Amino acid sequence: MNDLMHADRGTTFLLPFLGDDAVDAVRRLENASLERPQVDIPTDHVFHAGMYARTIMIPKGTVLTGALIKIPTILIISGDTLIYGEYGIFRYTGYCVAVGEAGRKQAFHALADTYLTMLFPTDVKTVDEAERQFTDEYEKLFARRMEGR
Repeated sequence: MNDLMHADRGTTFLLPFLGDDAVDAVRRLENASLERPQVDIPTDHVFHAGMYARTIMIPKGTVLTGALIKIPTILIISGDTLIYGEYGIFRYTGYCVAVGEAGRKQAFHALADTYLTMLFPTDVKTVDEAERQFTDEYEKLFARRMEGR
């Protein structure tokens, strides 16, 4: 991994949109991952002061692909994870705040238990509405499968 880039704790980084080739690569990984046993990843949801936050914990050793995010968000990362993006693979360790552009679909490989909290402003009142606001792939979200929505 000579092209691995590292994000040190406490630093703010940009998570850029992904071009079609990069999104396709994440989708191929996503499809291949569906053939393996799935890990339960509960989602915590919070609405407060016009903001929506959703937090997950990716257990150590887990590979997770995210939904295609269609709006700008902030992603708070706490742990140790590799993230595949438009410009290669980044390693995020400790506590990092990432500014996420619209049009991104990341793949994560947790090297330690890693918490992710995604936030964005909204005027919606339900988790269903918030999920539909940030992705058109809302039916694939793990939280929906766990909650039977």
